[in-house]
Amino acid sequence: MNDQSEVAADALEFEYDLAEPPEKVWRALTVPELLAAWMMPNDIRPQAGSRFAFAGPDAAIECEILDAEPERLLRYSWREQSRDAARRDPLDSIVTFTLARTVSGGTHLRIVHDGFARKAMPAVAMASAGCRLSLRGAGKPIVANNTPHLLLRAA
Repeated sequence: MNDQSEVAADALEFEYDLAEPPEKVWRALTVPELLAAWMMPNDIRPQAGSRFAFAGPDAAIECEILDAEPERLLRYSWREQSRDAARRDPLDSIVTFTLARTVSGGTHLRIVHDGFARKAMPAVAMASAGCRLSLRGAGKPIVANNTPHLLLRAA
């Protein structure tokens, strides 16, 4: 598993400081309805070895939980299943969410998407321009100290 000093050259990496505690952020990452509110419809079960899928807009995304440590670490494989028969090189990558409690009781959230940049250069350009991650819910936005904005659903 990658630590902060071992990020692949083709990875997208984001770090956020959130006021919400790790318990609440973990729920936004692992409860299907909460994850669907900011990502895509899914059937996630945060247990190592379990398989789940995101209903992507252009392609199904098949995933497998590789590591799950509640309120600390979630890592899963991400493989797009293209509906386009001409596309023979689907995105096959790893997504890692690392959560750490801050001194103030909030969460330092680190997201690394390995293997993503080489396949999705338009998204990389958008990310470098300050893409916005939205965890929706509870009616009010939760703003990370270092932006982009994150919205968390109330637990």
